[in-house]
Amino acid sequence: MQSMTVEQLRATVGAGGVTGVTLKGQGGGFFVEIATRSGQDAMLVKARTTEPRRFGNPTSALIVLRGVGIDVIQIDATDWNPDQKDMSRSRQNRADAMREAHEAAAYNQWLAVEIQEAIDDSRPSIPHDEVMARMDARIARHMAADE
Repeated sequence: MQSMTVEQLRATVGAGGVTGVTLKGQGGGFFVEIATRSGQDAMLVKARTTEPRRFGNPTSALIVLRGVGIDVIQIDATDWNPDQKDMSRSRQNRADAMREAHEAAAYNQWLAVEIQEAIDDSRPSIPHDEVMARMDARIARHMAADE
């Protein structure tokens, strides 16, 4: 079975190359199987790998498929078992991931402001060797004070 990303699926749909789509339940998730005019079936995969794209919720899959222009979908729930749902991708985990992403974005914004302020600073620059000499003297004073 071939693999196909969402962008490849969008292009194939646009060219009229898709004859059918099945949302196939397996374990606690759903996978998308694509029938093409060439006769080679394909599996929807993640964008940067050949790993099949797994949907924990069929509604999520339907939204993606509708977004690429697929309106008719078959569902095969023969091997689907909702008790096997992957709980490692729970709401709490997503909430934590979103919180971390927001914190990282806030840090990046703060850092960009700090860098721009340093660039815009009108005071003359101090050569590296001079700064290091000052720091060495300061460290030596502190070391002498501790003795």
